[in-house]
Amino acid sequence: MSLKYGLLGTINWKSMTGYELDREFKESLQYIWHATTSQIYSELGKMEQDGWLISERVVQDEKPNRRVYSITEKGRAELLEWLSAPEINPKGDIIAKNAFLLKVLFAGYTSKESSLKLLHSFREIYLAAKTAKASVREAIARDETDTDQEVTMYWKLVALHGEIIHEARLKWVEQAIKIVEAER
Repeated sequence: MSLKYGLLGTINWKSMTGYELDREFKESLQYIWHATTSQIYSELGKMEQDGWLISERVVQDEKPNRRVYSITEKGRAELLEWLSAPEINPKGDIIAKNAFLLKVLFAGYTSKESSLKLLHSFREIYLAAKTAKASVREAIARDETDTDQEVTMYWKLVALHGEIIHEARLKWVEQAIKIVEAER
């Protein structure tokens, strides 16, 4: 998937400014697709040139002017075509290029203390992220009033996926710590 489909799907939900899209990616979509602010704005410009989006400049008196993006019929057709296409990566390489697991794989070349430090750092990161994941549920609940229930249900399904994966990783690292600690 590329960023453009994440943006199309979000704008199909409701028209938004680049700032609102950036906030949406940082608050609720970050666990699915990471995007920097500059990537978002760059992609919006390309998609507008391709006719997938239109933008309207909204003049404001006391604040900077805003540019609100809306999906076009061409953009909606592109989104629906992408949604109906088979998955490009049927193997489901969800953790491809996971530098942490690569480090764990070769941790046997280091000391037990060093390996435990690595595992404990992973555990701390996931414990901190557990608190941050609450913001995804809050964002869905906040936006639920603006969306029909069926659309919201799918956002909740993706959030559930993230929560389960997160819990599985946390469970794994806690077991890994016990295993390494039990080694002589």
